[in-house]
Amino acid sequence: MALNSLPLFHCVAGRRVVVLGDGDGGAARRRLVERAGGICCGEPEAHHAGLAFIAFDDPRQAEAAAIRLRCKGLLVNVTDRPELCDFTVPSVLDRDPLLIAVGTGGVSAGLAKHLRLRLETLLPASLGRLGDALHAARERIRARWPNGAERRRALDAALAPGGALDPFDDRSAQRLDAWIAAGTAKPGDSIDEIVLGSDDPDDLTLRQARLLGAADFLLHDPAIPDAILNRARADAVRIPSPAAIGNRRGRVVILLVRDRL
Repeated sequence: MALNSLPLFHCVAGRRVVVLGDGDGGAARRRLVERAGGICCGEPEAHHAGLAFIAFDDPRQAEAAAIRLRCKGLLVNVTDRPELCDFTVPSVLDRDPLLIAVGTGGVSAGLAKHLRLRLETLLPASLGRLGDALHAARERIRARWPNGAERRRALDAALAPGGALDPFDDRSAQRLDAWIAAGTAKPGDSIDEIVLGSDDPDDLTLRQARLLGAADFLLHDPAIPDAILNRARADAVRIPSPAAIGNRRGRVVILLVRDRL
């Protein structure tokens, strides 16, 4: 299943960003840019910028500005005109330094907003403290688990539900030092099998989705669709291999391997 856009976080701190429009839409875009540390500017300074927000009420004025700025090499966003946009603006949940963006590719800003509001009630304010603590402890974590695969497994276990650093637990940041000091025993390879009930990724159970997200290697039937395989980590190695699956009596399965074979 193809993505309708490529989700990215763009750093604009200290950089000029063109913002056109004097109404509520323009004011909202200026607040967004300034909140991210950007410097709002007009079209005459477009040669210093890489992004532009256009919030004119007049559709012809908005389209003309979009064409001019795009011709100058800028990526353009036009309020309420997704067909004119090079990028869209998601609804953002802020747990600084953690940002969660919900986007619909311009299909429905209202849907994105209400999903973000639901997430606001689920995600504790302490997520920011946990993020800062993990960042500050990066070198200590690397020293405790020098091997990248072991370090990823240790973090996966700690951040899992009920783990020492469970993101939904307000006290997780306070336990970081104790978690690093305690460490974990070096785990061996783990192989799990997923038996698919259908080609629809929405039919995956929570356990199956969790296993896919944690696997280092996927040995899978070549017939399994990308819509399923894309639920795994982007850097997980995919190995289409009927021979590796073996005789499973016609069942469509994926073998999930933690660490290298």
